[in-house]
Amino acid sequence: MSAATVAETVTTRAVLRARDVVDRVDDLLVVEEPVEIRLEGTPLVVIMRTPGHDAELALGFMITEGIVSRPTEVSSVESLGEGRWDVYLAEGVEVDPVQFQRNFYSTSSCGVCGKASIDAIRVAGTAPPPGPEVTRDVLAGLPERLIEEQPAFHSTGGIHAAAAFERDGTLVAVREDIGRHNAVDKLVGHLATTRWPLHALGLLVSGRVSFEIVQKAAVAGLSLVCGVSAASSLAVDLAEEFGMTVVGFLREGGFTIYTGEERIVGLEPPFLPPKGGEMA
Repeated sequence: MSAATVAETVTTRAVLRARDVVDRVDDLLVVEEPVEIRLEGTPLVVIMRTPGHDAELALGFMITEGIVSRPTEVSSVESLGEGRWDVYLAEGVEVDPVQFQRNFYSTSSCGVCGKASIDAIRVAGTAPPPGPEVTRDVLAGLPERLIEEQPAFHSTGGIHAAAAFERDGTLVAVREDIGRHNAVDKLVGHLATTRWPLHALGLLVSGRVSFEIVQKAAVAGLSLVCGVSAASSLAVDLAEEFGMTVVGFLREGGFTIYTGEERIVGLEPPFLPPKGGEMA
């Protein structure tokens, strides 16, 4: 991330810091501001996000929400100024924007706000490709690599990150945002302009693996999703439905595989049964 982008993502506020003594100091905070995404002039959604990489956010949103199926269906993403971006479709591509309009803004903590039902957010009609197989050692080294590429987090401690990685653990790209799902959209939007399809890559997020993270990964063709915190029940259900791998609690010393263990190389069955009962 460039220094100019860091300046966009971080601001300063005067605070009282209570430790051994109470001091009034200037503290660094993550910037949270609205951005409006339009489709050829029709407003689709207002998202609370961290400024920076907004064109990537708009393109990634179009892909992960199933509005377009591939980057080539978008001809351009244009800034209208004052936090408004318009997405223009390629010649011959037709989309009814009203079908995808959200009636109110999406907060930075909610990737699915404004959608009417669970069925409406299952926008991926087919399972993603098989995706990469990775070793235990590769997974174990991912969090340390990610934290080294989070400049806004080092400044504020209050921002999420999403990264794409190769099967050997090399990070291809990292994006930060106050919203986990926004970070994923920015990442997908960036990758859509540099490499496509994405099925050879894994996705790593700095927080929990929620439903919207798995849903966005599925639509983008990413079958391996890892997080440093827990996964939700609905995220695991969706991953099982689409044949995806979800790994959580990815930290020093180990991790938890919720589904799709066949993509993790180096596991040695038979596994111990759960405590208090026999393995089914």
